Amino acid sequence: MLSILKRVGLDGFLLSLIGAVLLAIVWPELGRSGGLIGLQNFANYGVAIVFLLYGLTLSPQKIREGLFNWRLHVVVQLATFLLFPLLVLACLRALGARVPPEMALGFFYLAALPSTVSSSVAMTSIAKGNVPGAIFNASLSSLLGVFITPLWVNGYLHSQGVSFPLGPVVLKIVLLVLVPIVVGQLLRPWMVSWLSRHAALTKLMDRATILAIVLNSFSDSVAEGVWRSHSTAALVGMAVASLSLFVLVSLLMWSGCRALGFNREDNIAGVFCGSKKSLAAGVPMAKVMFGANPAIGLIIAPIMLYHFLQLVIVSVVARRLGAQVR
Repeated sequence: MLSILKRVGLDGFLLSLIGAVLLAIVWPELGRSGGLIGLQNFANYGVAIVFLLYGLTLSPQKIREGLFNWRLHVVVQLATFLLFPLLVLACLRALGARVPPEMALGFFYLAALPSTVSSSVAMTSIAKGNVPGAIFNASLSSLLGVFITPLWVNGYLHSQGVSFPLGPVVLKIVLLVLVPIVVGQLLRPWMVSWLSRHAALTKLMDRATILAIVLNSFSDSVAEGVWRSHSTAALVGMAVASLSLFVLVSLLMWSGCRALGFNREDNIAGVFCGSKKSLAAGVPMAKVMFGANPAIGLIIAPIMLYHFLQLVIVSVVARRLGAQVR
């Protein structure tokens, strides 16, 4: 059974995410802020833990290997931080008031996020694509997202007549995201051997922190009654929209990379990096930007759905592409 789940991209972490959401629905008192286990403190400062671990595991040598493929880098970053937001903005304007404001914010936040690192690199490797290029682009995207994501969110909320404390938010993201990455890089020479021996432990810490933030966010939203105001049809529509967005961007990236004359390896890296969004960055950054918003569970729901879909679909595609190379 486990092997079947892994083959379609469902691993223990994804199942745990689903479990955290279900637990928040049936027992919100456990994980809500000020609840039975006071999870909000761990969720708030766990953001720094996630990005410290990212800084520790990020290999500068592997980044340098993919440094000079500038056409690939430009295409991926433009897709991540320009194509995605413009597509979602166009769709939201077309749909108008039919999309609830919190759900619309969640989709735009998804569109403004950086690309994911670990799964982009892993899937590019499985598909026999340009792994150094994938490492460089996914890593660059994460660093750029520290500044570009809050700028996009600020612009979107401003257009909706909602104030957003951009300066304090960027400062907090720098302190909780960028500074831990830098510290992790500085500590890496002394800890790289320890990390290689305890890779499973660092992965567990990283995922446990994300699960804690998800449980806390969804528990707060359930306790505030946010989900009661939305129909089942709206939630199904969220899933359909997430799938449609992923398929559309993937097709645009595949066609665009081919039109630019990319070779097979760069094409794969471009599609896999340019069509993905980072749950590992998205959930902690949402806690920083929207932590006081009772609808934070609804805001992060699109990135959770998108993450689930991108892993399931890309894991199948990557294996098929990899099987074509003998």
